Amino acid sequence: MAPQSLPSSRMAPLGMLLGLLMAACFTFCLSHQNLKEFALTNPEKSSTKETERKETKAEEELDAEVLEVFHPTHEWQALQPGQAVPAGSHVRLNLQTGEREAKLQYEDKFRNNLKGKRLDINTNTYTSQDLKSALAKFKEGAEMESSKEDKARQAEVKRLFRPIEELKKDFDELNVVIETDMQIMVRLINKFNSSSSSLEEKIAALFDLEYYVHQMDNAQDLLSFGGLQVVINGLNSTEPLVKEYAAFVLGAAFSRFLMAHWRAVTVTAWYGARAFGSQQQAPKHHGNVNVFCKEELDASNPKVQVEAIEGGALQKLLVILATEQPLTAKKKVLFALCSLLRHFPYAQRQFLKLGGLQVLRTLVQEKGTEVLAVRVVTLLYDLVTEKMFAEEEAELTQEMSPEKLQQYRQVHLLPGLWEQGWCEITAHLLALPEHDAREKVLQTLGVLLTTCRDRYRQDPQLGRTLASLQAEYQVLASLELQDGEDEGYFQELLGSVNSLLKELR
Repeated sequence: MAPQSLPSSRMAPLGMLLGLLMAACFTFCLSHQNLKEFALTNPEKSSTKETERKETKAEEELDAEVLEVFHPTHEWQALQPGQAVPAGSHVRLNLQTGEREAKLQYEDKFRNNLKGKRLDINTNTYTSQDLKSALAKFKEGAEMESSKEDKARQAEVKRLFRPIEELKKDFDELNVVIETDMQIMVRLINKFNSSSSSLEEKIAALFDLEYYVHQMDNAQDLLSFGGLQVVINGLNSTEPLVKEYAAFVLGAAFSRFLMAHWRAVTVTAWYGARAFGSQQQAPKHHGNVNVFCKEELDASNPKVQVEAIEGGALQKLLVILATEQPLTAKKKVLFALCSLLRHFPYAQRQFLKLGGLQVLRTLVQEKGTEVLAVRVVTLLYDLVTEKMFAEEEAELTQEMSPEKLQQYRQVHLLPGLWEQGWCEITAHLLALPEHDAREKVLQTLGVLLTTCRDRYRQDPQLGRTLASLQAEYQVLASLELQDGEDEGYFQELLGSVNSLLKELR
């Protein structure tokens, strides 16, 4: 049977349905393809762009809104999110709580810097634009203040000091020439040695020269250009003042000043053990021990000492002490002699050969020379203890050169003192009224005890003097004890007297 055909009225709706179905399939396929292309894009880049868009939007919103102001104090306070911190505040991260904290750092300076030109810190709120403006002006204000301070400092310097060019100009107008010490000493020597100079000018030149030669280098410079010999020749002058000040210059040139000397206590302690038989019997007094020839402690200048001996200074000094001269001149000459002999065994040996002990004995026996007598006794004490220490140092440390030790062993000072009667002379000086003089005499008696023991025992006047001093110092020592002084000056003198009396029994 033949198939029946559909009527045309029913074919039209079917065609439209079929067209819609094909359009839906085409749309679905196209949509699926677009989703695959979107899945192939970079997710990180998309996230970053999204974040930037959010931050930009947040900043735009932040500029428009008003920020809450954090008011710092001198105590640490926690910062809340979104709070604005004023410039100059000290901010830290608290590691225990994890919060940010802030406080004032320099409150006064902070207020002065910001007042009137950056921002008003008394207001409760300000915008981010205010902060940006204040920070921009902060550096500018600091530079302005620094510039003002520099200008003020420069003005103060100009007010206190003058430029070197102006000073040079003024010196040129005054004919002032800046001289070195060497040039000054040459000028002073020429002035002293000039036949046209008056006595006052020569004395003034020597007085000024003494100031410069205290320095060891200057004293050696004086030697280098022949000035030392000119001063030595001044000892031959017929004017007592020239002799006095020439000896003053020589004494300063032979020695150089030191504030302290470590050998003083060592020599004293060692002499006590040797002289009094044991360390326990030795005098306790070390503080005022005058181991050296001057009241000051000084050390020798060997190079100048050697040249002085070769230039005949020792003979000239002894001649002045042996002849009639003013007391002031002999004081200066004795000072120069002391400085020349110290730490110079060759000069000490020449001193003994030239009869130096006889010259000093005559000097101390003259009337009115008690001050010189104490200085002479101190000189003898210095020389004896110096030799003792040199021998002890050679035994203990072995640092002294054999040549110098041999020179000291050639100085036979103690036998010369015994022969020249210095045991009795020193003992009689114990009758001096000054406590300082007695102290020095007691020290010298102690170092001479081994040599002079028999003569001390045979001298009845020495025994009576020691007994009198013992009674006197017992009273003075008891007064010191009442005042709370356990180791007073008079107690130490009393110990020295008691030690001598014990050794002479």
